[in-house]
Amino acid sequence: MDSLEPNISTGLRQRKLRRTREQLISQALELFLSQGYEHTTVDQITETVEVHSRTFFRHFASKEEVALTPISSIDEAFLTALEARPEHENPLQAMSGSFRAVLDRVREGELDGVDGALHMAMMRLVERTPELLAEYLRRSEEMEKRLTRIIAAREGVDLADDIRPQLIVAVFKAVGRVISRAWYLRSEGELQAISLAFESALDVLHPELFGDWPRQEA
Repeated sequence: MDSLEPNISTGLRQRKLRRTREQLISQALELFLSQGYEHTTVDQITETVEVHSRTFFRHFASKEEVALTPISSIDEAFLTALEARPEHENPLQAMSGSFRAVLDRVREGELDGVDGALHMAMMRLVERTPELLAEYLRRSEEMEKRLTRIIAAREGVDLADDIRPQLIVAVFKAVGRVISRAWYLRSEGELQAISLAFESALDVLHPELFGDWPRQEA
C-alpha cells in the first residue's frame, strides 16, 4: 500500500499543476479580450487565480506565450495530424486534410482549451496588437521550418538538394495567412467559412507544385 502513495501524490500534483495552468490561461485570455493586452498585467492575471506571479512564470515564459496558447495548440495539433496522414497523399492533400481535421476538432470541442469563437477573438486581438503580432510572426516562421521538415521526410527528399518542400510550405502558409486575416478582421468570421475559402484559393494555384511528385531514385 505504501508503495502506491508516491504515485498517487505525483498524480495529484500533476493534476493540480494542469488545473492551475488551465485557470491561468482562461483568466488571462478573458482579461486580454475584455480590457486589452497592453492593459493587462501578470499580477492581475495571478490575482484572479489566487496564485503568486512566480507560479505564472513556472508555466509561461511571458504574457505573449499565454496569449498565443490557443493558436499554438492548433499549430501543434496540425503538425501531429500531418504526421499521421496516409503516405499516398501528396503534400497538398496531406496539409489540406490535416487542416480540415484540426478545424473539425475545434468545432466539435475536442481540442483542449480551444474553441472556434475563442480562436477567432484571439487572432483579432493579435492583428491589432503589435507586440503580439511580432511574436506570432516569429512563431509562424518556426512553424514553417518544422512543417517543411515533415513534408521533406514524407516525400523522401533532401532539403539540401530539393527546394520544393520549402516552396510548397511557403505558399501554403501564405495562402492561409491571406485568407485567415481577411476573415479574422470580419466580425462575422467563422472557421468553416475560412476552411472553404482557404481550399478555394489553393485550387487556383498551379498544379505542378501541388500535384504528385516523382520520387528520387535511391
